[in-house]
Amino acid sequence: MTERAWRNWYLIPYGIWLVLFVVAPIVFLVYESFLDLDGHWTLSNYKSVWTPIYLKMMAYSFWYAFLITLVSLLIGYPTAYWLTKTRHKQLWLLLLILPMWVNLLLKVYAFLGLFGTYGLTNALLKALGVGPRQLLFTDFSFVFVSVYIFIPFMVLPIFNALEELPPSLVDAARDLGASAWTTFRRVVFPLTLGGVKAGCQAVFIPALSLFMITRLIAGNRVITLGTAIEQHFLVTQNWGMGATIAVVLMIAMAVIVVLTGSGRKEGSR
Repeated sequence: MTERAWRNWYLIPYGIWLVLFVVAPIVFLVYESFLDLDGHWTLSNYKSVWTPIYLKMMAYSFWYAFLITLVSLLIGYPTAYWLTKTRHKQLWLLLLILPMWVNLLLKVYAFLGLFGTYGLTNALLKALGVGPRQLLFTDFSFVFVSVYIFIPFMVLPIFNALEELPPSLVDAARDLGASAWTTFRRVVFPLTLGGVKAGCQAVFIPALSLFMITRLIAGNRVITLGTAIEQHFLVTQNWGMGATIAVVLMIAMAVIVVLTGSGRKEGSR
């Protein structure tokens, strides 16, 4: 048997996994999206998803995903840049990645304790004379916790892009009289745009479908499409409507991936 044939055999387990855990769930969602509560075929779910209430949820989802991505980028880029200049960058990267090993639910519950009425944050504010504040169940707490969870996915691709940047290009720009800001704006940032796009993609797409953080940290004050999907599947038992929202969300995510991917290819030419 040739080496190529052996490689094809090695692909079989991956193909089975792909069909069972990627293709089959998507097919199931698409099928369910055409069923009503009585199990009859209908297009009413797709008509309902464009009503004002769901359009408002869609707008909220994109707005909060954009806000989380923007804050993550504003924090992540300087952090990644600083990491490339440190002596013990591998150690700092390990410290950045370590929280990703902790279960998401445990991290969310930790913030419930930190931001609670009698939590550490309010105790610190009280000691400073500011007094206790309502931190939980606010937009601030939702965005803060979301950024904390997603920030490694923004830092890592930007760090890789900065590491691959030839230092000679920066030195050449400075030798030609460019200021530090001009060097960053005209040389560093354009050449690391691929990492920025990858990071924004890795944060924006999962941020679109958040539901556990909205429930536990925001107290359902923030209603997104992810929350609506959860409610339809677990509370109202309207699987058809929940599947329809999920299909629309997947299409939106696919469009975002295609647009950012094509932009990356053009930028690399």
